[in-house]
Amino acid sequence: MTEKHRCGWCLGDALYETYHDEEWGVPVYDDDKLFEFLILETFQAGLSWITILRKRENFRKALDNFNYKKIAKYNQAKMDNLLLDTGIIRNKLKINATVTNAQAFMKIQEEFGSFSNYIWGFVDGKPIKNALTNYKQAQPTTTISDALSKDLKKRGFKFVGSTVVYAHMQATGMVNDHEVGCFRYGEV
Repeated sequence: MTEKHRCGWCLGDALYETYHDEEWGVPVYDDDKLFEFLILETFQAGLSWITILRKRENFRKALDNFNYKKIAKYNQAKMDNLLLDTGIIRNKLKINATVTNAQAFMKIQEEFGSFSNYIWGFVDGKPIKNALTNYKQAQPTTTISDALSKDLKKRGFKFVGSTVVYAHMQATGMVNDHEVGCFRYGEV
């Protein structure tokens, strides 16, 4: 049996390959899943994605299964407790931002009917399909991620710079940055 060709960024790590094969670049329209990715991306800022993937289940447990309604109500004692959790990234600003972002997320839901309606509106509801021959050709930001980042910040979100937003767009399938030779390119 021939080995599947995958994007070069995920090679050599089973967790990375599974994430690549099953999740990365698959269009996500579910608000719960969009929120999970948004929170994971904000914690990833300045770190490697594999670090976050390895801690993903710890984050899920610590953050009430990424339940934004619960997270929006976290008090200082809960946030202080999260700072003691060695299973997650213990960054006070990112933990505080998680609560702030949950609150802002719900305001967008109220205004647009869902966060999905809001965020997918930036790409006219359908994925942008790039044609990268090598993952290193992917840009860290685009004019769309710049605009989305600016709008999220205006709405009170934290840790949503354009690079974080573009990574979120890639992860949730708003943009297909799989290499054209990757077996997932045509599937997503």
